[in-house]
Amino acid sequence: MTGDPPLAGLVALVTGSSRNIGRAIALALAGDGAAVMVNARSASDAAARVVDDIEARGGRAAFHAADVSRPAEVEALVAATVASFGRLDILVNNASVRRERAFDALGFDEWREILGVTLDGAFLCSRAALPHLVASGRGAIVNIGGLSAHTGSAARAHVVAAKAGLGGLTRALAHDLAPHQITVNCVSPGLIDTVREGAGPGPAHHATHATLVGRRGEPGEVADVVRFLCGPGGRYITGQTIHANGGAFLAG
Repeated sequence: MTGDPPLAGLVALVTGSSRNIGRAIALALAGDGAAVMVNARSASDAAARVVDDIEARGGRAAFHAADVSRPAEVEALVAATVASFGRLDILVNNASVRRERAFDALGFDEWREILGVTLDGAFLCSRAALPHLVASGRGAIVNIGGLSAHTGSAARAHVVAAKAGLGGLTRALAHDLAPHQITVNCVSPGLIDTVREGAGPGPAHHATHATLVGRRGEPGEVADVVRFLCGPGGRYITGQTIHANGGAFLAG
């Protein structure tokens, strides 16, 4: 005997969801019954394919282009989500830029760009989504962190600072939003096989870490953690950073 999917009737917004981990999260939440707003900074064939993939599997999805570092575009993104599906219950702050730059070559504009997308974007999206998450009665926010926020990494001062900030934001919002029955957690992936923009080697810190399980992770394995936190089994978990890294970093 089977019942409704665990997220049936709920609506999720996943930022930066046209490819890699964001795409896997969008597909996973849709697979559990949520309607999903797919987001990327600009309209793209990749984002359209995510929508098509969800709809081909019987789910509901839409796409809205928005730069999450821009307040007006974030407000429009959330408004488009509610206009498309009637509500908003789940926010996954996945949008990020993971560029490498030696500290002595890192300019302030690039520093602000990285923090703007990763950390400001999570703040702006959470703030814009808040009235709808409160109305949900079972809202969930999941921030996507990263391994280097906990280990540090050369040539990534801007990325490490932004991702570490997400951990602090997660713990603060867990306190602030608990009275509204909104859970707030952070999922920290590490050593995941993803396709990155541009040619050349992968992130430098990947070469200095190894997993205990003897392989790299898949985007879907990160998405499974997010799916759990957004579902009925995750309602007693809040303010936590959950590591999905195959043992490359062991949290104390």
